[in-house]
Amino acid sequence: MFFIKPREWLKEKLLDNNVRIVDCTYSLNDASYGKRTYWEKHIPGAVHFDLAEDLSDEVQKHGGRHPLPEIQKFKQKLEKAGINDKTTIVAYDAGEGCFASRFWWLLKYMGHPEVYVLDEGMKGWEDAGFPVTDIELEFDPVQFTVRLNESMIADVSDVRSAIKNQNTVIIDSRARERYLGQVEPLDAKPGHIPGAVNCEWTDGLKAGIWKDREEQMNRFSNLNPGDEIIVYCGSGVTATPNVIALMEAGFDKVKLYAGSYSDWISYPENIVEKGEI
Repeated sequence: MFFIKPREWLKEKLLDNNVRIVDCTYSLNDASYGKRTYWEKHIPGAVHFDLAEDLSDEVQKHGGRHPLPEIQKFKQKLEKAGINDKTTIVAYDAGEGCFASRFWWLLKYMGHPEVYVLDEGMKGWEDAGFPVTDIELEFDPVQFTVRLNESMIADVSDVRSAIKNQNTVIIDSRARERYLGQVEPLDAKPGHIPGAVNCEWTDGLKAGIWKDREEQMNRFSNLNPGDEIIVYCGSGVTATPNVIALMEAGFDKVKLYAGSYSDWISYPENIVEKGEI
């Protein structure tokens, strides 16, 4: 697989100074969970990047519940962690895959060529009996060169245009009941962006293990590889595993609607749909 690394590969690279490990453990139900568990134990050499504090900016009127971080501030955090644009990076979380994928997407968006997600995350690492530590290392600061890949991102105006464009597919990555508008535990309006199709992000993994290229291709077999695709979720986090899955399956015109559904409904003029399209 192109963007997923197995734990055995990472174990062999623990002493490699050109590899940086990033712990993205987080819980949407407990904002302190990620930092707390990192301090208790993490993969040796890992630095911690927190979804709320590092991978997101402060919530504003628009931009969704997890706005993208300000690029220069995020760049400085990377540099402080000893990460430059030549470092090989492997990100992991507790095993869900979505928080590590958010980090992966951010680095790809910033032009980094060698960033991966650890298959099975911390759970798989510990299940294999591989080493953990509570020691937090410090690294010499480096320089990170940002080369933003604007082809990876969509905003609300892009989505409005896509709704009218027959050659653009909009994918809703949330749970089906949220897509259908049957329940909405987080956002003010239930439903989905008009014309969006539902592909739950969790279908890209099986028991925490990323499905292989052929399985991902089967998931998206109803799509045309030439189509432009915009992927969203509730706040731009759980859509990122679907971005990875689509790119693993060979789709190369894939954009993340970073603000996602929570940004979409922040504009009163934007309508939503319920049920099947």
